[in-house]
Amino acid sequence: MAIDKETWTELEAAAFRRLIGHLRERSDVANIELMNLAGFCRNCLANWLKDAADAKGVALSRDDSREAVYGMPYEVWKERHQAQATPEQLAQFAKASKPPTP
Repeated sequence: MAIDKETWTELEAAAFRRLIGHLRERSDVANIELMNLAGFCRNCLANWLKDAADAKGVALSRDDSREAVYGMPYEVWKERHQAQATPEQLAQFAKASKPPTP
């Protein structure tokens, strides 16, 4: 690929912003559904954002990283959009979260 590092970083940032925007629009998709299907959720993205800030020595709280992903305080998002996980979703999550047996 003939793309310089700075441009590549800008492309990655644009893709991340688009993903965040998409997830904000799709508040009907529960975090547990994302975890069950993709192995990550909005909270994971917020944690990764905080990890990146920590690695760079940039002060970013957990609450601020979540607000950056959710577009509002996490508690507000939960009140507005988070439904109780179904027994089936919880069972699928528990199965997917178990380490493989040798």
